[in-house]
Amino acid sequence: MSKLRFLPGQLGIEYKTIKAMVNIYCRAHHHNSTRSVPCPECIEFLTYTNEKLDRCPYGQNKPTCNRCPIHCYKKNQRQQAKKIMRYAGPRMLFYHPILAIKHLLAEKRPVPANIPSKASNRHSRKAKR
Repeated sequence: MSKLRFLPGQLGIEYKTIKAMVNIYCRAHHHNSTRSVPCPECIEFLTYTNEKLDRCPYGQNKPTCNRCPIHCYKKNQRQQAKKIMRYAGPRMLFYHPILAIKHLLAEKRPVPANIPSKASNRHSRKAKR
């Protein structure tokens, strides 16, 4: 399992949102007894998600995943993300209303026409070294 990267700005908000959705889904489907720690399968998915957000070529201007023209998730993880979001999405308004509203507003942002060069969080982090 790789190390989770710090994701600033919009990427961080998107990661918090998917993490909240995974927690909601995991508690309901994997019978996780603790509220704050998801099961190993969900932790693996969150690590994968963190890596993909870190490497997103749009960087801070990233559209929401369902509106993005680049599908960077592998087929299995994309299906898992859809399953999690379909279940947890409507429930987000009850458990995390602010994150849910921020996500709905982010879906209204236009998708950038061009992919900026080296805009990913990974490139920004490496440039600071």
